[in-house]
Amino acid sequence: MTESRHTAVVGLQWGDEGKGKIVDILARDHDLTVRYNGGANAGHTVVVGSERYALHLIPSGIIYPEKTCVIGNGVVVDPHQVIKERDALISRGIDVSPRRLRISERAQVVMPWHKTLDAALENLLSTGQSNGGGGDQSIGTTRRGIGPAYADKITRATAIRMGDLLDRDHLARRLEIVTYVKNAQLLAFDPDHQPFDLAALIEEYAALGRELGPYICDTTYLLHDAMNAGKRLLFEGANACLLDVDHGTFPYVTSSNCSALGIPAGTGVPGRHIQDVIGIMKAYSTRVGAGPFPTELNNEIGNRIRERGREYGTTTGRPRRCGWLDLVAVKYSAMLCATTKLSVMLFDVLAGFDELKICTAYRLPDGSTTDRFLPDARRLEGAEPIYETVRGFGDEITAARRLEDLPRQARDYLDRIERFVGVPVGIVSVGPERGQTLMCNS
Repeated sequence: MTESRHTAVVGLQWGDEGKGKIVDILARDHDLTVRYNGGANAGHTVVVGSERYALHLIPSGIIYPEKTCVIGNGVVVDPHQVIKERDALISRGIDVSPRRLRISERAQVVMPWHKTLDAALENLLSTGQSNGGGGDQSIGTTRRGIGPAYADKITRATAIRMGDLLDRDHLARRLEIVTYVKNAQLLAFDPDHQPFDLAALIEEYAALGRELGPYICDTTYLLHDAMNAGKRLLFEGANACLLDVDHGTFPYVTSSNCSALGIPAGTGVPGRHIQDVIGIMKAYSTRVGAGPFPTELNNEIGNRIRERGREYGTTTGRPRRCGWLDLVAVKYSAMLCATTKLSVMLFDVLAGFDELKICTAYRLPDGSTTDRFLPDARRLEGAEPIYETVRGFGDEITAARRLEDLPRQARDYLDRIERFVGVPVGIVSVGPERGQTLMCNS
């Protein structure tokens, strides 16, 4: 029997590349869509006709009927957010029954203290109180408790997993210890902290366990059983490679392995099973929050890109920092993720520019140059982009439905991406709708 082809969709920049749209399109030809990392700090947008769906935890494949969506063990789950998304989808006619949505019993639970700690630490770092008044050193998190939840996963003794919610007595014993520890931590941050009420927490999370119980299972066996039955899996990455906790611009990263390297640990599916890795990239660059961004444009061009691309966070609403395309960064991410095909998103945003710039190397403070990405934030901060200037394309391209419909200059831009990164462009998006997607034969 020929093994089914499984696919991963990963972001190659600093997130917000448009992964949700491509997952939605590819889900049609796969049986299960699987989230393997991150939490409610992710924001994936899917547009179907006049309908717009903003998803944070539930995989983007949920829009298709009869497809199964899986939240894997590598995700940190806010139960309230899952229920909120589920109910919003149901109100719009989407089936989100336990038959269609499965949640790993091993996924970590985002608890109330995680959000409180997240905000307290960001506030402390932003005021400079933690370093003698040395200025803002905050990471720029979404304050949704993602980092503290992953920290407890590593600490182990203070972690709560989704499976713990299913046994009230066991949950009560776990919460008795963890609530004591977290109240002590928060009182150290803030003497005015109002301690969490243990009895109320036990009732609240036992009730969440009863409501979500039908969705919770051993998803590792679920996925292997599906593969053995010839089903096709689609892995949906949250955040993006340059925010990977090990391989991104540390410390300005998220708290999980959001490159393709995170799939095996986050799902229990070995990497050898994944044949196709679709690397999602914008035709330009953006970043949210703090951290180095060599090609950032703090000028009218950056503002123009932001407004044309509607570059405001799905999760936070924050305006994104915008800049020219950094191919040094994209090539690095494509290498890490073993990318087999590129998907260039928001290409239509660049229409109307007389000329475009592409970063192909960095000039370092000592005068040397390099064409290798610098994942250490301190070193990248001092890198100056070296640009190639290429001709822009004046015509709007949102009506294009084939690669041949694009202006010659637009196709030249895509060719330059292919040559530099060494990976073929397989998909080009010229608008938010499913139909505004060009499938290339590269």
